[in-house]
Amino acid sequence: MAETESRLRIIPLGGLGEIGKNMMVFDFDGRLLVIDAGLAFPRDEVLGIDLMIPDFTFLRERADAVEAVLLTHGHEDHVGALPFLLREMNVPVYGTKLTLGLVRNKLEEHGLAGAADLREIEPGKPEEIGPFHCEFIHVTHSIPDGVAVAVKTPVGTVVHSGDFKLDPNPIDRKRTDLGKFGELGIQGVTLLLSDSTNAEVGGVTAPEKSVGKTLDEIFTLAPGRIIVASFASHIHRIQQIVNAARRHRRRLAVVGRSMVRNVQIARELGYLDVPEEMLISLGDIDNFKPRKVVILSSGSQGEPLSALTRMAYNDHKKVKLQADDTVVISARPVPGNELSVHQVINRLFKAGANVIYEAVAPVHVSGHAAREELKMLINLTQPEFFIPIHGEYRHLHFHKELAEEMGMDSRRIIMAANGDVIELSGGKVKIVDTIEAGIAYVDGLTVGDIHDVTLRDRKKLSRDGSIIVVLPVSEQDGSPVAKPEIFTKGFVYMGSRKELMREVSRMVDDIIGDSASHGITDPGLLQEHIHDRLARFIYRKTKKRPLIIAVVVEV
Repeated sequence: MAETESRLRIIPLGGLGEIGKNMMVFDFDGRLLVIDAGLAFPRDEVLGIDLMIPDFTFLRERADAVEAVLLTHGHEDHVGALPFLLREMNVPVYGTKLTLGLVRNKLEEHGLAGAADLREIEPGKPEEIGPFHCEFIHVTHSIPDGVAVAVKTPVGTVVHSGDFKLDPNPIDRKRTDLGKFGELGIQGVTLLLSDSTNAEVGGVTAPEKSVGKTLDEIFTLAPGRIIVASFASHIHRIQQIVNAARRHRRRLAVVGRSMVRNVQIARELGYLDVPEEMLISLGDIDNFKPRKVVILSSGSQGEPLSALTRMAYNDHKKVKLQADDTVVISARPVPGNELSVHQVINRLFKAGANVIYEAVAPVHVSGHAAREELKMLINLTQPEFFIPIHGEYRHLHFHKELAEEMGMDSRRIIMAANGDVIELSGGKVKIVDTIEAGIAYVDGLTVGDIHDVTLRDRKKLSRDGSIIVVLPVSEQDGSPVAKPEIFTKGFVYMGSRKELMREVSRMVDDIIGDSASHGITDPGLLQEHIHDRLARFIYRKTKKRPLIIAVVVEV
C-alpha cells in the first residue's frame, strides 16, 4: 500500500466514559499496537464478580496482527487485565523497570511469568515496534516510572499522555519532561490523547511532598501506634511514610498481601529506601512501646477482606485496635468505593481510634493533572486534533471545554467512546466506524460474560445442590433477632440428613457467637464467615461442594 493510502486507526476498548479498564489499540495498515491493558473493580450491583476487564474479541480475532502491548505505568487500571490477555495471545510486553517488576509478580500468580516476553523501555530511548516508531516521555504520577508515549507513523504523530501531573519537586526528583512535549509540538502533533481525570478541578494539583509535611505533624502528635493505609502501588507515598517513621524513630511493620508484595518489589528494584533495621514483623509489634510503632497497611478503599477493614471490625488476627491508636487513610476513595470507606472510618472511630483522612486533613493529593496543567500540555504539544481520554463522561466534557478555551476549534475535538474507530488519514481525524467494546467479567480466575458465571453456578447446583442460610440481625447493633433458617435445594446426603442439618444449625450458632465475641457485626463479614466455615464443614462431612449462600438480613 502506498504511503498516501496508509491510515492509522485508534480504537479505545476501555477507559472512555469510565474510570478504569484502560486499553487503546493503534491499527496502522492492519498491524496492531496495544497501549495498556487495565481492569476496573465491579460496582455493587454486579454480584459475584471480582473484576471487570475489556472485551478482547477485537484483538482475539486479529491475534496474529498484534505487535506488542505497551504499558504506560503499573497501576491496576492500566495493567490488571494483562494476565488475561496473555492467556489468549503470546506477544511482547513493553514497560519501564518498575512497571515490569510489578507485572512480573502478577504474571507469576497466574502461572505465566516463564512464557512472557517482557521488554524494558527507558524514557528518551525510542523503540521500533512493527511499523510504529514509539518515543517515551517521563511523566510524574502517583507511581514511579510512568511514561507518556508518542507514536509516529507516516500519517502523523499521536501523543498519548498516560496518567500524569506536573509536580515541580517530586519525591524521586524526576519531573514530567515538558521539554520533550515541547519538542514534539514543534515537530508537529497530529492528535493528542490526554488524561481527563481532574479536568473539572481548577488550578494545579498539590505536590506530593505536601503530604509528607502533614504526616510529620501527625507523627509528632500521635500518642500511640500509627496505622497508615494507602494504595499499595503508591511508592512515593510509602516512601514518605517511611521517612516520617524514621524521623520519629518508629519501627515499621507492613501488613496486607498487596502492600507486602509491592514494598518488597520496590525495595529490590531500588525505588523504595527502607532501612532493614526499621522493619519488624507484625507478630513483634507488641514487643515495642506503642509510640515506637508504625503499621503500613493495605485497605484504603474499604475492601471487605483487607487488613484495615478487618482491624476496623476487630477481625484481624494480629492487630487489635487500642484507644491511643491513630489511623491515617492516605488515599481518596475511588468512585464507587465511598460508602465502603465511610463504613470503615465509622467502625474505626467506634473502636476508639483517632482517624485522619482527606476530609479532615491534607493526607492525600491526586496523581492527576488539574486544569492549569492540562492547559500546559495542550499549549506545549499544539495538537491539530484532540481527544480527551481516561475519565467518566463529565471529565471528558470539561476537558473538551478546556481545549476550546485554549483556542482549539470544536470541530477538531473528538468526543470518542469505547468502541469508536478513529481514523487518521489525509490530514484529517474522524470517527469512521464503531465496533463492539463491552466488558468481560472475571470471577476468581475465570473470564467470561455474566451468562458464563451463571452457567457455572447452574452446573454446581445441578451436581451438588445448594444450602441457603438466612440470618435476621438487628439493624442497630447487628445481633441476631431470630434463629437462622436453613434451606436446601437438590442437596443429597446418604447419611442422616436431619442430623446433618442439626449440625449445620449448631455450627451457624457457633459462628454467630464467635463473631459477636469479637465485635463482628458487619453483614458482609458475617456472610463471609458463615460461607467459608460451612463450606469446609460440608466438604469434610459429605465430600460434596454445594453452592452455599449466606444471607444476613438487617431488620
